[in-house]
Amino acid sequence: MAPARSSIRIRTLTPADVARWDAFVECRPEGTFFHRAGWKRVLEAAFGHSAHYLYAESETGDILGVLPLGHVRSRLFGNALVSTPFCVYGGSLSESHEIAEQLDAEACRLAESLKVDYLELRYRSARHTDWPSKDLYVTFRKPIDPDPERNLLAIPRKQRAMVRKGIQAGLESRIETDVETVHRLYAESVRNLGTPVFSRTYFRILKEEFGEDCQLLTVHHQGAPIAAVLSFFFRDEVLPYYGGGTLEARALKANDFMYWEVMRRACEQGVRLFDFGRSKRGTGSFDFKRNWGFEPEPMSYEYHLVRSSQVPDVNPLNPKYRLFIEGWKRLPLPLSRLIGPWLSRSLG
Repeated sequence: MAPARSSIRIRTLTPADVARWDAFVECRPEGTFFHRAGWKRVLEAAFGHSAHYLYAESETGDILGVLPLGHVRSRLFGNALVSTPFCVYGGSLSESHEIAEQLDAEACRLAESLKVDYLELRYRSARHTDWPSKDLYVTFRKPIDPDPERNLLAIPRKQRAMVRKGIQAGLESRIETDVETVHRLYAESVRNLGTPVFSRTYFRILKEEFGEDCQLLTVHHQGAPIAAVLSFFFRDEVLPYYGGGTLEARALKANDFMYWEVMRRACEQGVRLFDFGRSKRGTGSFDFKRNWGFEPEPMSYEYHLVRSSQVPDVNPLNPKYRLFIEGWKRLPLPLSRLIGPWLSRSLG
């Protein structure tokens, strides 16, 4: 039986609560890497955003639910309270629907007191059917077999051929400890896509905060790194999150090889689910993941509007950002690395 509503207290995360917060997240089937308490430090230290991490507590001191929130304020992109900024999943995580309602109601009150434009909760499935929502994003998740060869054969034929071309080209993967090479390759890749890059400091803080659960992998050709990816590990899942490569990498099928190496290595470590992360419908990323045999799972980003009158549309598919994207692709790489982090900190 769920505790009575009056017996539940909503509290704010303190350093003393981190271990039991994470223990709760670990035990919840719907818990994700992005519900972990460490993101509070990441948001504050890497981006300078305020973080409001709420949890529901019983009279006996047990955590019954959590809701991580980040406050992202930008003159260019608006003022929002989000669960969770820079993450694909979020929203309240609780032992019952009633506790989730209390946490979400507290988030609405907080959003109104902060006078934000809107509150955004990033759920993997619909929660508030009466709230405005956006179904632009899907996620791609698939179990992987304990046998690496079975996983290779499970990749559709045309995509598997791309992986084999990378293998035949003599590509090699390595696990890194320093973020510098990974960030450099990622920065070049996102510039070529017309997207502001995140700072190297952000990558460094992710690695510091999550340790071995934040893995850095590089792909080398004739001794030189040409592609790299930063992946997150949670329970028996792996999520390659920030990846990219040089123009040379495309010809050598290094990106295809890179994701295969993440899968192969994770499989050998006992990981049983590969999360390819979110993509926008109608994009190259969406098509790429489907080519690997992954089926899209609709996501539900839900909004409590405060000062805004409509759901936000801050994404590269919005026509008003087209000129910016095309111009960004032409920036000298050093300049894009210099000013990109200032812009990207607001793209939560």
